[in-house]
Amino acid sequence: MSTENEGTAVPPAPSAPPPPADAPAAFAPQGAHPGAAPAAGDPYGPPAAQAHQGAGESSSAPDPSWPPPPPPATPAYGGDGAAGHGAAGHGAAGQGGGGWGAGWGAAHQQPAPKNGRGRGGLVAAVLVAALVAGGLGGGLGYTLAEENDSGGSTTVSSSTSGGNVKRDPGTVAAVAAAALPSTVTIEAASSSGEGGTGTGFVFDKQGHIVTNNHVVADAVDGGNLTATFPNGKKYDAEVVGNAQGYDVAVIKLKNAPSDLKPLTLGNSDDVAVGDSTIAIGAPFGLSNTVTTGIISAKNRPVASSDGSGSKASYMSALQTDASINPGNSGGPLLDAQGNVIGINSAIQSTSNGGFGTGQAGSIGLGFAIPINQAKYVAQELIETGKPVYAKIGASVSLEDSTNGAQITEQGVGGTEPVDPGGPADKAGLKPGDVITKLDDRVIDSGPTLIGEIWTHKPGDEVTITYERGGKEHTTELTLGSRVGDS
Repeated sequence: MSTENEGTAVPPAPSAPPPPADAPAAFAPQGAHPGAAPAAGDPYGPPAAQAHQGAGESSSAPDPSWPPPPPPATPAYGGDGAAGHGAAGHGAAGQGGGGWGAGWGAAHQQPAPKNGRGRGGLVAAVLVAALVAGGLGGGLGYTLAEENDSGGSTTVSSSTSGGNVKRDPGTVAAVAAAALPSTVTIEAASSSGEGGTGTGFVFDKQGHIVTNNHVVADAVDGGNLTATFPNGKKYDAEVVGNAQGYDVAVIKLKNAPSDLKPLTLGNSDDVAVGDSTIAIGAPFGLSNTVTTGIISAKNRPVASSDGSGSKASYMSALQTDASINPGNSGGPLLDAQGNVIGINSAIQSTSNGGFGTGQAGSIGLGFAIPINQAKYVAQELIETGKPVYAKIGASVSLEDSTNGAQITEQGVGGTEPVDPGGPADKAGLKPGDVITKLDDRVIDSGPTLIGEIWTHKPGDEVTITYERGGKEHTTELTLGSRVGDS
């Protein structure tokens, strides 16, 4: 399957996620599937360096100022140029020549193609997804036609009314009715007028709105930002903080109303495959659109990009078949009770979609940032204005492999592959070690390791399983931290 970044073709990507160590034999869905799979097309696409969104600029030398590299131009982390590398906590470089940078979960190196079967027959699971921030739908045109019956009507009307329709709590209609008033359509534009449409939801009564970084990126430096509620009320807003690696941002309404109702946040760790999902957004500029589906998979490693040359973002995503399209970005993914369990962020795409926009649409492969992670990031952005990333302090290879995440022999920009005195060093890890598990989560590549590290907070203690000299070892590691995206 080929993928696209907002209309920019990228190579096909593997789609099988690494299975959790203790995966249940079966799951019990919360109820009947509320909706059908999305229509063709899907804007989130390329699996690249680690679980999150964005695309990096290519360069011949590593850039120590930025950790995550862009999604590769070839399906298996191959890269366009010389092999790159990075440090799980070092600086990162662009396509073909750089690595991960200080502060990111883990760094990576773009390797040369290799042959051989992967450990345990697993398939590399990192998907490259296209961000779904959409244009304003200026190319959208639709006509509502009303047909008039030229002849007499033979319809027989009932003599009695059906009465008031009541919708029980937990139905899609009831959940949508409760959530829509707290969901906004965001329009962001740079000082030059470039921008697009996305979605966000009310986070607190002070007027903070949570959305994707790629939705508001154009307005971060002196641009224009507005948020419109379903009742038509429109507010100017400003960016409080943005995290490019996580693809999470917080904006605040100016002159926020006093009757804001924050959406209730659920627990994304408790979500089960088969649970019902409801997505709200503005696909192709069509505000306040509601779609339904189920949780198709959990812990899906996804690297996403908007194709604009920005750095990559990574997530260990919730996968859903609820229809998500350009413009859904930043909107809430709800469970059957109306709790927010994720932020819709990316989709796998096959080809350009319709509506005259040149953008691909949903094919039933949507990805959301788990709300437990997004909540932590949002709170940090509100408190400090800057994101905080967990890291292990080691450079790992970025390659299409199911063997694990290998610590490179050389760090970014000539630095040490393992930070002296850093978390990995204290845990006894060395260049050449291959990390195969983080706690009970199977690690099949550097990108998967990054996504898993970022589901944790700095200071968390994790168990690392690794191979050295053909023998398996385990060690305890306390995650370090990096503040900011640069």
